[in-house]
Amino acid sequence: MAYSIITFFPVSDRNGGMTLLRLNDANKTMILIDCCIGDEPVAEYCDVNGELRDRLRFDSNGRPYVDAFILTHHHEDHLKGFQKHFHLGPLDDYDDEADEKKIVIRELWSSHNFWKPASSSYELSDDAKAFNKEMKRRVHLFEKNGEIQGAGDRAIIVGKDPDGRTGALGAITYDIGDTFTKVNDNEISAELRGFILSPIEKQDSEDDQCFADKNRQSIVIQLTVIQGQYENKVLMTADAECFVWETLWRLHKDDVSKLEYDILTAPHHCSWHSLSYDSQSTDEDPQVCEDAKKALSQCRHGAFIVSQSRAIKDDDQDPPSAAARQIYVEIVGDKQFICTNEYPDEKKPEPLEFNLTGYGPQKKGIKEKSKLSAVALPSTREALPHG
Repeated sequence: MAYSIITFFPVSDRNGGMTLLRLNDANKTMILIDCCIGDEPVAEYCDVNGELRDRLRFDSNGRPYVDAFILTHHHEDHLKGFQKHFHLGPLDDYDDEADEKKIVIRELWSSHNFWKPASSSYELSDDAKAFNKEMKRRVHLFEKNGEIQGAGDRAIIVGKDPDGRTGALGAITYDIGDTFTKVNDNEISAELRGFILSPIEKQDSEDDQCFADKNRQSIVIQLTVIQGQYENKVLMTADAECFVWETLWRLHKDDVSKLEYDILTAPHHCSWHSLSYDSQSTDEDPQVCEDAKKALSQCRHGAFIVSQSRAIKDDDQDPPSAAARQIYVEIVGDKQFICTNEYPDEKKPEPLEFNLTGYGPQKKGIKEKSKLSAVALPSTREALPHG
């Protein structure tokens, strides 16, 4: 049986994130969330560029493509290789004679921060600047023509712009709390729903510096991938830190279904600061923020937590944090926590893939195990107690 497949790629020794979702719909929709493609193989072994391209489809012109590219935030480790590997500009300018054809992005997703210029307090890499330029080009086409553009020119904005620039862009804007069922302007509600959790609006207790931080502005999405009678929940968390998770618990504690998951990406490459305001290096007894932990504890039966990070050591290298890893192991169990750069072996990391089956996620190559009990019983549960 054919399933939708989610792939988590190994990342660089400075962390990163890149996830490919290939849906089992009629169009075989492909969604890439962030990119982290370095010039050298990961651990001198895994060619991430080749692994990604091996999974992509080609259009009628023989060009590799993704139906949507979702940038969660503007840090370089989530945009590495963007200019080198993706086509930017009109498709009329595509170079079909290149030794390695660039990847076409049919629909480009970003938070409203693509309008924000670089400054001394808001530095942007060359890849981030190129991304913003391309996003502006596509949004301008919509503004100019007053309609959704064709594949290769489409854009989606996530979250209302605080300065009001999304006011006239409703057709290409999703607000926080919205559910989407379209990708590349195709309705695929039978296979996918996405619920947008963040970037949450500025809170009363929040100062301007905190609100403007790139991690604070991360796009957080709960993806529901439907296979038969089962709804696979994937919570993509980007680099959202403790304040975001504490706030999301306050907003959704009366309906935790919006936070539940079969697969969770450990926020900010398994950072301690997604679970705590305290410093492990300067505080004598750093404490977990219980509300943030509750938000990240809404696991379903047999759930996995994936750390998109370098190998997790016991020394002080946060992120990733060994202490954060221990918290996540308490939530799902040791065998259900997987670090991308340790899978299947730290010296020979490979893409981590799950079939999203009618019984929940199953690692590819692993014999499917029934999750009928999870289907028959309520899918959410209370957050695990601390300790």
